[in-house]
Amino acid sequence: MSVAKDTKANTRLILLDAHAILHRAYHALPDFSTSKGEPTGALYGLSSMLLKIIEDLKPDYIAACYDLKGPTYRHEIYKEYKAGRKAADEALVAQMISSRKIFEAMDIPIYDKEGFEADDMLGTIVEQVKSQKSKIKSTDIIIASGDMDTLQLVDDKKVQVYTLKKGIKDTIMYDEKGVIERYGFGPALIPDYKGLRGDPSDNIIGVKGIGEKTATILIQQFGSIENMYKELEAGREAKFKKAGISPRIVQLLKDNKEEAEFSKMLATIRRDAPITFAFPEKTFRDTIDPKKINALWTSLEFRTLPQRLKQVMENWDGKKPESQKSKVKSQTSPASRSTSPEELASDGDHTVDPDELEKVGTALWLIQSNLTNPKIEDILNFTGKETFEEARPIIMDGLKQHNVEKVYMDIELPLMPITHEMEKRGVKIDRQELARLSKNYHVELDRLEKSIHTQAGMEFNINSPRQLGDILFDKLGLTAKNMKKTSGGARSTKESELEKLRDLHPIVPMIFEYRELAKLLGTYIDAIPPQLDQNDRLHTDFIPSGSTTGRMASQNPNLQNIPIKTDLGKAIRKAFIAEKGFKLCGFDYSQMELRIAAFLSGDEKLIQIFKNGEDVHASVAAHVFKVSPEHVTPTMRRQAKVINFGIIYGMGVLALKQNLGTTREEAQKFLNDYFATFSTLAAYLDRIKAETARKGYTETLFGRRRYFEGINSRIPYIKAAAERMAINAPIQGTEADVIKIAMIHIDSFIKEKKLESDVFPLLQVHDELIYEVRESKAADIAPQIEKLMESVVDPETSKGVVLKASASIGDTWGELK
Repeated sequence: MSVAKDTKANTRLILLDAHAILHRAYHALPDFSTSKGEPTGALYGLSSMLLKIIEDLKPDYIAACYDLKGPTYRHEIYKEYKAGRKAADEALVAQMISSRKIFEAMDIPIYDKEGFEADDMLGTIVEQVKSQKSKIKSTDIIIASGDMDTLQLVDDKKVQVYTLKKGIKDTIMYDEKGVIERYGFGPALIPDYKGLRGDPSDNIIGVKGIGEKTATILIQQFGSIENMYKELEAGREAKFKKAGISPRIVQLLKDNKEEAEFSKMLATIRRDAPITFAFPEKTFRDTIDPKKINALWTSLEFRTLPQRLKQVMENWDGKKPESQKSKVKSQTSPASRSTSPEELASDGDHTVDPDELEKVGTALWLIQSNLTNPKIEDILNFTGKETFEEARPIIMDGLKQHNVEKVYMDIELPLMPITHEMEKRGVKIDRQELARLSKNYHVELDRLEKSIHTQAGMEFNINSPRQLGDILFDKLGLTAKNMKKTSGGARSTKESELEKLRDLHPIVPMIFEYRELAKLLGTYIDAIPPQLDQNDRLHTDFIPSGSTTGRMASQNPNLQNIPIKTDLGKAIRKAFIAEKGFKLCGFDYSQMELRIAAFLSGDEKLIQIFKNGEDVHASVAAHVFKVSPEHVTPTMRRQAKVINFGIIYGMGVLALKQNLGTTREEAQKFLNDYFATFSTLAAYLDRIKAETARKGYTETLFGRRRYFEGINSRIPYIKAAAERMAINAPIQGTEADVIKIAMIHIDSFIKEKKLESDVFPLLQVHDELIYEVRESKAADIAPQIEKLMESVVDPETSKGVVLKASASIGDTWGELK
């Protein structure tokens, strides 16, 4: 596979699939925002990607292609097109609108057209450039996108695709050879492939019953869909039998000719959109004005990008030293690890090793308060710093200033190689199980859709917020108190708003069910198989610095969001399986947050409940309702459970009323009785609010800080929200620290016992750790790991409260209890 070089004989045109890049950037940097809380992850990712493209590809010309709001011609001929997709987050939509300012500041022309998608803009420009008789005698076209659909435009003579593999950093350059390596056939046949197997992400049906493997064989043997039907119509079915195609598949082809041809048409990028592409009079290098773009970046608080742009522009005509590795990875290279801040990857003449860069990023994540400190700005700019060691004095000084040096040295650094090992090994997936779930759940999704349409009295696009709003609020006349609107003034159909309507009409619970099923299909069941390697292992990205609480996150896909308690979530977990000769061992902390709340607060009643090994919810119910333990009813226990977890999340009386399904007066009495009984816990929570207001941050048991800008806000709801988060932060943050320390202790145990070929860390999800353990050793090793997890916090610190862990062994994740 060829890779774009710094020196080029031909003119180079870069075409940007802005819509796809913004989507990828937004989901890679979901929590990125300004000091005022305005989301900027998509804008930052786009800006960073542009710098990477400029530096790597040295474009002569750049153009950006956009989708426009509203239906395309594909929707007009097929109303279900992309119907399974979740509506884009409001924060992403707002940034898509703002993103045009970035291209305007860089003097990059934008192409879009109502009724067409960005892909159609790309295809049309490619076609026009190929046929143009202009002053540009020979033009190489590189399409930058996060959407694999664009690979059908690849042409060895003219066109390559520079696509995002993971996040916004790991890129691959596809030429025709690369496409063949990926699919087993050339670019021109990708629409035929989708015509046969369909495309769940776009709700293209294909031929039901034909999957990836069969579609690939058919295309390799017969080429296009048209050629397949030519053979069938000529009665040459023997050719299919000779190619190993079963009579059942042949019959499916015969019965679904219209579906196959229609699906191919939907999947084919148009090359005749009504636009006219023209090369600008001056090259990109001659027109870019750093002052203009830097002014925009400064307003968005992208502090490091102006310096990066300066270095990129200075290095435009220079040749990188041979020691610098190409930033364009080959298709078969290992996935790069998520690192923040990503823009430190190069300072022009130097390359920072990814491992060193990750250390810098983690340090900056911990130093999260005073980014205006000049010394910290030096780190952010990273000017002239070739290695982490050169920057170490400044970084360590910043860590000491914020009292997080110990968290960095004892938790975050030792954790890095463990998460890398998890990413490298991946987890085994049962493709057949996911295929079975997909088939069954799509049937269920169709049934739900029909039921919803029946309740509405008409057909409509359930995934369209506007159409759904029209049905619920206008046609059915549903309304409730305090219904909120979107930032644009439209009536919101977010889950939190629809929850207010749940009991008013049977259509509302159906919509919740439909959305949950569609989300699981689109995010996991249909999305995981294309991400598997040749051994059917899924390599998700783990992000130790994934949240402000210190909790680890994951992406591509986000395994943290698979529902824990629902049957749908359990069914998906059953597709996560052990390798042959191994077992999956799960280790789960029990009621961890309540146990941490007990010893952090020092509440003797709560501590004694755990020391006695009592059922905490039943015991709390006995205290609050003033009955003996044997007289606690299931309803009392359920209510105590709601209160227990509600208290440590800062739940107020109104939220408690809603969650208990009771009156405000009863909810207030429950709160009063609870705090009167567990008065030391109540005093601790009040003390947390007061200390956070004074210091501006909370701390975990291990010293991890979290800052709260809104804690002293004059606006009541902002202050209240900050107080709610502050109440829970030390508890949830300590919980996150404990999980990470447990992983480090288990890793030391594995090395000490020389079990590196027998025990492999796979997943960390919430309070759960999953390891793949050699079958013959699983029963012996599991109890030892369980004890290690329970000893993370010493008994003196925990005041005798044991952080209870439980082990479970099985062949699938779904079997673990």
